[in-house]
Amino acid sequence: MDIEQALAETAFYNREYMLPHLPYEREMEFYQSIKTGNIKEAQRLFTPLCSDGMGKLSDDPLRNLKYHLIITVAFITRYCIEGGMEMEHAYNLSDAYIQQIDRCQTEKDIHAIHREMVEDYAHRMHVIVREKLFSKPVVQCVDYIYNHLHYKITLKELAKTTGLSESYLSKLFRKEMGVTLSQYISQKRVEAAENLLKYSDFSCVEISDYLCFSSESYFIQVFKAYTKMTPREYRSRYFRTRWGSK
Repeated sequence: MDIEQALAETAFYNREYMLPHLPYEREMEFYQSIKTGNIKEAQRLFTPLCSDGMGKLSDDPLRNLKYHLIITVAFITRYCIEGGMEMEHAYNLSDAYIQQIDRCQTEKDIHAIHREMVEDYAHRMHVIVREKLFSKPVVQCVDYIYNHLHYKITLKELAKTTGLSESYLSKLFRKEMGVTLSQYISQKRVEAAENLLKYSDFSCVEISDYLCFSSESYFIQVFKAYTKMTPREYRSRYFRTRWGSK
């Protein structure tokens, strides 16, 4: 069957069974809300994959949902790049979600990832949009910290990166971010540890070493201070509970 014949048959099927696609304007509003980090609007416009107007991409119900969600991830990723998300980070995030989608074994898993993914991108864009209001040195620090979580990060190195004195940079960062540099670094390392505990098989010791905590006991202490759980308790509760297992 050539593409023109397939197109004609698909159009006939959609008309015959009254299967119109979602209104273009509403779809674009949804993507725009994520791009601008408008979390409440993204939640309001969120449309489950089983809704009318989604179209039929496969005769297999599970595969049909997977295809639609992968398309959604692709669109959201590109909108977020336009909104200021670093390109490599956006594509890595997209790859991670598509791999999760590919592992899903049930429709329930797909729907769970769909909502999680939308809220995740919206929250990330909310932070990015907010960061645009910060000074260039603070944004440079945020970017440097994100890219070097698995290395030892020093105030001296951050000051060198921004071209500011150590004392002035410390005061500026705390004024704009509301936390000290060391607190921010610990927070981001804990967030990275949460993802590794949920989605990887690395041990607590390996995660502690990878994220440059001085010792496993210190890692446990810092992690518990932020999450109210030890790393082992966190993994026991959240490890691969929100997407299909291998």
